[in-house]
Amino acid sequence: MPRIVKEFIIFIVLFFFFSLGIHMEQWLSSPIEHVKYLNNSQFVLYHSLYFTFGAYFIVAVFRGLVALIDRLFRGIE
Repeated sequence: MPRIVKEFIIFIVLFFFFSLGIHMEQWLSSPIEHVKYLNNSQFVLYHSLYFTFGAYFIVAVFRGLVALIDRLFRGIE
């Protein structure tokens, strides 16, 4: 699988996780009303995208550090 597809899948999974996680109460109590209010909101996707970009950045830094440490220890062997 190409790396860009893998990274895109990671981003989409994080996006859905945060989109549903942030608004879990609304999705469970009144999902149809919540979808109707999404069209009128000024922050339709933006706040979920901000959280997702932030989380993706943190995950990318962590994955980079793990890969760096892995390369260091494999180089010692």
